[in-house]
Amino acid sequence: MREMEDKLNELRVRLVEIDDLESAAGLLEWDQNTYMPPGGARARGRQIATLQRLAHEKLTTVSLGRLLDDLRPYEESLPYDSDEASLIRVTRRDYERAVKVPPSFVAQLSDHLSASYQAWTEARPANDFAGVQPYLEKTLDLSRQLADFFPGYEHIADPLIEYSDYGMTTSTVRATFAELRARLVPIVQAITAQPASDDACLHQAFPEEQQLAFGREVAGHFGYDFQRGRQDETPHPFTTEFSIGDVRITTRVKQNDLGEALFSTMHEAGHAMYEQGISTEFEGTPLAGGTSSGVHESQSRLWENIVGRSRRFWRFSYPWLQAVFPDQLGSVSLDTFYRAINKVERSLIRTDADEVTYNLHVMLRFGLELELLEGNLAVRDLPEAWHEWFKADLGIAPPDDRDGVLQDVHWYLGTIGGAFQGYTLGNIMSAQFFDSALEVHPEILGEIEAGEFGTLHGWLVENVYRHGRKYTPSELVERVTGGPLSVEPYIRYLRAKYGELYAL
Repeated sequence: MREMEDKLNELRVRLVEIDDLESAAGLLEWDQNTYMPPGGARARGRQIATLQRLAHEKLTTVSLGRLLDDLRPYEESLPYDSDEASLIRVTRRDYERAVKVPPSFVAQLSDHLSASYQAWTEARPANDFAGVQPYLEKTLDLSRQLADFFPGYEHIADPLIEYSDYGMTTSTVRATFAELRARLVPIVQAITAQPASDDACLHQAFPEEQQLAFGREVAGHFGYDFQRGRQDETPHPFTTEFSIGDVRITTRVKQNDLGEALFSTMHEAGHAMYEQGISTEFEGTPLAGGTSSGVHESQSRLWENIVGRSRRFWRFSYPWLQAVFPDQLGSVSLDTFYRAINKVERSLIRTDADEVTYNLHVMLRFGLELELLEGNLAVRDLPEAWHEWFKADLGIAPPDDRDGVLQDVHWYLGTIGGAFQGYTLGNIMSAQFFDSALEVHPEILGEIEAGEFGTLHGWLVENVYRHGRKYTPSELVERVTGGPLSVEPYIRYLRAKYGELYAL
């Protein structure tokens, strides 16, 4: 037993070194996305690639593989859900996946994606898809190469999906999406057949600093700890973590759109609260992270939408917001404001989309990814395909590539495949988790109306956040909700909320 404990300590030491390298790379990426001057892009790509290559090399050493083999009997002697067994199990899963990918490829992919991101930051404002087309073609080629390191999958997208949502496959995502679409489209059609709500109250002159200050106050009330985080501005909002004690959020502000910064701040705070809530015992190990993109997204969408766009939340918070913007909102009723922030319409931009139509945006992107990976769609034809698919699914078409194929950063900062399914999986999970919280604590609804979030936040910390990657997504959903992933609570939530708003 003493020998096994020594080996486990050796494993922890090795893992902390790997985490330090990955965190340093993450810090450079955060700087690139926030404050780095454009002229630093080429060198920054090299620097990040070097750190990621070193981390990958340390993770894939033969000696680490032997150490994990030596620890297998110890792991099997422990309860499955013990911290020690979970650490060995999750590390082995990461190791077995990582050893299939050469370190040189990791560096090549990292360096390319850094350059691709920089090209996108210039191409989108200029509406210049041609400027990023060569980068995207190379990204597609590298994405296929990455998938090819994992033979035996049914679909080329499967290993890419598994990077983000372990245990999910192309077929399971397709089945879930098909069920959701069948239930969702009639709701979309019923609502969009009616006149849209008036949201003019959101599109006035709202000073930037006051928007940011209000958003920070809301995030703090939710439970985001600014002693272990900060907020900055960026072209595309994101959350990043360098340790459990340093989890940062970003947002973007539009002076004529109150919802842009406010709801992206709620969204990113949800991601960050998940990371801040992980057990400190997991610091520096593979357990110290969200278990999947879907579970992660469930938390951002829960706080942004189920809480942040609820009538209960605004009964408490709206007088506070009116006090910040008396000239803009002083004469606007709560009901008008509530309808404005929950306006349903066929829109062009995913991140601005309402709860009802949002998943159609995700499904479109997921479908296009599969077409690209399968070789049925060439990158040069992607803008036209985007235009046609968008019109078919949402009944409108983007006027240009800036608000079409260039709008999301994901394909220009990451691989093609595995990037988008987590958004819709997260929406589904958010309703399941919230229903489970209410079963134990029905008082949560009244507390939200009183501006109190401690019970909900505490329940999420105890049941979701603290476990980090200890459980797979399916294990966590089963453990928290008592059943498998189900679209029913999410559809029930949408019908109740929007049925009231639109008299369905």
